[in-house]
Amino acid sequence: MKRDYYETLGISKTVGDEEIRSAYRKLAMKYHPDKHQGEKQAEEKFKEISEAYEVLSDENKKATYDRFGHEGLKGAFGAGGFQWQNFTHAEDISDLFGGIADALGGFGFDELFGFGNTRRRQGRGPRRGQDIEHEITVKFEEAALGMDKTVEIKRYDNCSSCKGTGASLGTKDTVCQHCHGRGQVSVTSGFFSIARTCPSCGGSGRVIKDPCKDCQGTGRERVKKKIKIKIPAGMDNGMRLRVTQEGDAGDKGGPRGDLYVAVHVEKHPFFKRHDNDIYGEIKISFTQAIFGSSIQVPTLEGKTYMKIPAGTPSGKVFKLDGKGTPAIMSGGAHGDEYIKVTVDVPKRLSAEQERILKEFANTLDEKPVKKPKGIMDKVKKAFR
Repeated sequence: MKRDYYETLGISKTVGDEEIRSAYRKLAMKYHPDKHQGEKQAEEKFKEISEAYEVLSDENKKATYDRFGHEGLKGAFGAGGFQWQNFTHAEDISDLFGGIADALGGFGFDELFGFGNTRRRQGRGPRRGQDIEHEITVKFEEAALGMDKTVEIKRYDNCSSCKGTGASLGTKDTVCQHCHGRGQVSVTSGFFSIARTCPSCGGSGRVIKDPCKDCQGTGRERVKKKIKIKIPAGMDNGMRLRVTQEGDAGDKGGPRGDLYVAVHVEKHPFFKRHDNDIYGEIKISFTQAIFGSSIQVPTLEGKTYMKIPAGTPSGKVFKLDGKGTPAIMSGGAHGDEYIKVTVDVPKRLSAEQERILKEFANTLDEKPVKKPKGIMDKVKKAFR
């Protein structure tokens, strides 16, 4: 089970950006692999604190984590979880390790902290696109019964001009002559020898001599896209939907990332939900409680009649089998609906109603409570 990110950095949830940065820098100095040559535990610890900092130093990722925990960030770093290429804040600690970087002419964070990984890679091939996050708010009934909903998202698509190649129409990329298509070059300084990303091709192994003017050679463009998603019956507040292949476009023909939709459910004026059961409260008259009745009560699918037996006490809870929300992904199972009735006792009675109730009380050998005398009763008594 993953440790809490705040616990990993040794900070509380109330600290600000500068305190988060300071905590990470302190731990980065302590656990950097250069100080613990060959110690796998230190390498893992350094990666763990870097992942925590990547999330907590990013406003959007931090907000998602604070609300939904680790579950809310599933897919944020791709299927394989956090990798060094996901780290976007190398500048926050670059000064701590600048001596080595300067000696080797400067290289990327994944190379500097690659823990001795100097495998010679071929130029980067197809890469999966990034996953993207979106939030929607739905009504209580919509989440309970399910629905189709159209959402508008922003994502990266392949450039419509160059079709994702990054090259102008009629041209194509060529093998990088600096790294001969490997995507890396070797740099040696003293005892250090490291494979660094080729500065000419950026690690792709290919060079675009005539970049597409619309996307500046990136092969991608930012677009708005309307997507129809299916909200399954039984969704609860805070659940997330995964819509495959609707994230950012991949690089060099790689597959799209996924779209993750966080669902927020509005409160209902009558129902409250617990798991798949729903709860409501309704008033009945004291005569309905005494004599029994059949009353209309709301359900998720509309009004239905519920029998009130004679002699029903206030606070009695009735169960409507199968009238709760569907159990998501359960093949048709439903929760139940529970209705609590409270007896509404009238605060004012007519003289005739009061007389009848007193007679009724006498049949039960109950002494009616005498009505307190008002000032006019006292005046009348004084003049008798």
